[in-house]
Amino acid sequence: MQFQRKPILIPAVALGTLAFLYIPLLAVASFSVNNSRFGLTWHGFTWKWYLELFQNEQILEAVGNTLLLGLVSTAVATVVGTALAIGMSRFPWSKKTSAFFEFNLYMPVITPEIVFAGALVIAFASLRYVSSAFEPGMLNMIIGHVTFQVAFVALVVRSRLAAFNNEIEEASHDLYATNWYTLRKVILPMLTPGIVSGAMLAFTLSLDDFIISFFTAGPTSVTLPLYIYAEVHRGITPKIHALSTVGLLLTIVLVIASQKITNSFNEKERDDA
Repeated sequence: MQFQRKPILIPAVALGTLAFLYIPLLAVASFSVNNSRFGLTWHGFTWKWYLELFQNEQILEAVGNTLLLGLVSTAVATVVGTALAIGMSRFPWSKKTSAFFEFNLYMPVITPEIVFAGALVIAFASLRYVSSAFEPGMLNMIIGHVTFQVAFVALVVRSRLAAFNNEIEEASHDLYATNWYTLRKVILPMLTPGIVSGAMLAFTLSLDDFIISFFTAGPTSVTLPLYIYAEVHRGITPKIHALSTVGLLLTIVLVIASQKITNSFNEKERDDA
């Protein structure tokens, strides 16, 4: 009897890829609790670098700007992206119009971010002739983040719409429900997992965005990625490692929360079915 041997190359490549991705992150986390201010020598375990984060006014201001930017831009992008996804899927557009929308929907996703940021600089420079509100600062950053977040939210919501059971919507209309009632009571509740996932993705992208923030930020709207970039030029310190570790943990929490919410909605749908 001959036994088939599993190829060793495939699991080896998989483990090597995971190690390449996560060992640097583990190294940053370990340096954040190292008692040594400089160098790679281990001098004992300490939490003092994390405690100093909460005593640094510049870091606290950067955290506030980052959360404000992420929450506001995510809220706007979620509403606009959801409406865009529903409009593209439910309105009877012509083939040419649908192709035009598809092209513009994918453009922010596939366009290099540096090109996108340069285009925003030109756009805001033109808008400053109309109003001084478009000076570099938080408003420009929010608009800049929304422009690329909308596409990601719309794509996630559209994937949810593709699995949507149209018979439920048709049944709602057969029972003389208005379009607005069907939207509020049927479509949006069914789309909630996709909307939540799209919002989580948009918020995560906003938290770690650097290029668009760099091109649109003002002197009083420094975010955490911009602060870390400025500090790295002076030398990498354990506080930077601690700050990066906190950002990593926040991202992990958001991903886990998104999966939990999506799974809970899927289980509820299976139970209802």
